[in-house]
Amino acid sequence: MTAPAATHRPAPPTKHQLALMIWIAVFPTLTVINLVFGQWLDLLHPVLRTFVLATIAVPIVIYGIMPHLHRLRGRLLARGHQKA
Repeated sequence: MTAPAATHRPAPPTKHQLALMIWIAVFPTLTVINLVFGQWLDLLHPVLRTFVLATIAVPIVIYGIMPHLHRLRGRLLARGHQKA
């Protein structure tokens, strides 16, 4: 029986990598929300509009998009690690 291949876990992202990942997740999310709900959101006071946007966008980004970006980053780092 062969031992399973050791899995290389990448180091946590640097502050700069994490900032880029968050921007990649947040910008399109807010753009889509504004395009879909823009007319309705325009009726709201700016503070309430920001609250609604954040309430919708944060779970989408944290639970929906960021896990995919972390996996993608891990695959990219693993690919670079294999070539080295």
